[in-house]
Amino acid sequence: MTKFEALGLKKTLLDAIVDMGFETPSEVQEMAIPILLEGDTDLVALAQTGTGKTAAFGFPLIQKIDANSKTTQGLILSPTRELCMQITNEMQAYSKYERGINVVAVYGGASITDQARQIKRGAQIVVATPGRMKDMMSRGLVDISKIDVCILDEADEMLNMGFYEDIKEILSDTPKEKNTWLFSATMPKEVATIAKKFMRNPQEITVGTKNSGASTVQHEYYVVGGRDRYPALKRLADTHPDIFSVIFCRTKRDTQKVAESLIEDGYNAGALHGDLSQNQRDLVMNAFRKKQIQMLVATDVAARGIDVDDITHVINYQLPDEIETYTHRSGRTGRAGKSGTSMVIITRSELRKIKAIENKIGQKFITKNIPSGMEICEIQLYHLANKIKDTEVNAQVEAYLPAITKVFEGIDRDELIKKVVSVEFTRFFNYYNKTKDLNASGSDRGDRDDRNSDRGNNNSGEIPTSGAVRYFINVGEKDDYDWMSLKDFLRDTLEVGQDDIFKVDVKESFSFFNTDASITPKILETFKDFKVEGRFVNVEISSNPGGGGGGSRSGSRDRNRGGGGGRDRSRGGDSGGYGGKKRERSSSSSKGGFKDDSGSKRRSGGNRSNSRSESKGGSKESSGGKSKRRSGFF
Repeated sequence: MTKFEALGLKKTLLDAIVDMGFETPSEVQEMAIPILLEGDTDLVALAQTGTGKTAAFGFPLIQKIDANSKTTQGLILSPTRELCMQITNEMQAYSKYERGINVVAVYGGASITDQARQIKRGAQIVVATPGRMKDMMSRGLVDISKIDVCILDEADEMLNMGFYEDIKEILSDTPKEKNTWLFSATMPKEVATIAKKFMRNPQEITVGTKNSGASTVQHEYYVVGGRDRYPALKRLADTHPDIFSVIFCRTKRDTQKVAESLIEDGYNAGALHGDLSQNQRDLVMNAFRKKQIQMLVATDVAARGIDVDDITHVINYQLPDEIETYTHRSGRTGRAGKSGTSMVIITRSELRKIKAIENKIGQKFITKNIPSGMEICEIQLYHLANKIKDTEVNAQVEAYLPAITKVFEGIDRDELIKKVVSVEFTRFFNYYNKTKDLNASGSDRGDRDDRNSDRGNNNSGEIPTSGAVRYFINVGEKDDYDWMSLKDFLRDTLEVGQDDIFKVDVKESFSFFNTDASITPKILETFKDFKVEGRFVNVEISSNPGGGGGGSRSGSRDRNRGGGGGRDRSRGGDSGGYGGKKRERSSSSSKGGFKDDSGSKRRSGGNRSNSRSESKGGSKESSGGKSKRRSGFF
């Protein structure tokens, strides 16, 4: 018997589960499904986004539906059009072997007449946004007076978006004897009020700790000057060439401004905010899902309903007013069992907010430094070397090789390699050479995290005896490591505690990590001629102690080293800057879209003009940051 069979699901649903490739139920599914199948009960389920909540309520709902009746028996309310459509698609996949079960999506921005016609033909399950459902009810286009189950998905999100009155009105039109299943990431007082008013002795399950952050997410913060947020953002992107991220701003104006600046500077970016039309929003989201957009800049309201499992980073360009909002932001990464990173860019005056968030989510932040220009150059150099190494040879180039070989005649191998990598490296070097340190002075937290004691590193090759030590290790994402699994590997190999390994930065084919200096001799001895599956795993002390993601290494060993990598987003030469063809902005780009006249993907960090300096980026950011500060949770 499989684990899904043990939950009590019938064969048609189990067949659908097999088709979808599900093997083991998630924690929320394992806890919720048996409760919902056993009998008629109300349920409050608290779990982070990305934990499989749709299946947790979807399978039991389908199993309870009478397919012979065309009456609407189940209503699912969700906060956004995107999430509404996604739930509908998943429910249709779950019920693929159920004859006669119809699932209809009801949301704004589409024909209300068409949606009403689909419901009239017979829809046992309706998935709806609160605004459109209320509209259809007022027009008499839908009848929910006989439903058996009402599900509130992402309840806290709906209430944060101002749907409290709509939800109350909708629930008031449903039968009192129905069951209500409420799924939420957090439990603010508004959600508790809904539960108290419309639910009867609900059972409650909690995955993790109530209002806590996901354990798969590492939380980091970077302290910079107020004018340096934007250049700091660019450096974080350049340190992670394969970044696939959502960047959160507090206002629509800042969201648009940051997105436009990133596009102008050659990044694959787009904006998502409330001023976009539904068509523009769909275009941006489709491009993001296809990874044509690498950095999606969004407001909190517009980002609700984004459900993409492989987001690598969430970047808080500005912190939100409410701590619950930060929980939702960070929940966009580290989903479906994958690890992720939530980064916060703050000024010294905002440090107190970090402590408040830590207390709420039950997790500690790691303080990190914005990487220096030379650290970025090193990471990008290894990335380029790795990209060249992994490039498939195009057979058509054979015809040109004799002529090309003649061009390179007289240049030895080492000199040719230097020239090839210098084509790309020189652009980064020219851009970042002599750039300033963006880290705000006095930004460390004194007694917190031993992460401020990196001064124990040195360039002399001697083993440090105090402070924290940063190391280079020649394994990375290509070896199926992320920050969690690499940390576990190091902990198990060295037989040290979980907290003895910190500041783990995983790149494409190499990584960095920190320990206290007291462990250094053990590390160097353990990894002397250390092999995994026949390959040397080499660890060396890094001579660059910043901990922001780079660092040259001391020592003479050089086994199997490559660079951080990712998808190929080509750059060409544009007036001495990062170039390629000049990106042509379409009329929709002012609203977050973009058009690339070459049709090719661009890479993070590309297409910058030499006339655009980091200081300019800083002043641009500060001029756009004059929005009135609102009082809030903090």
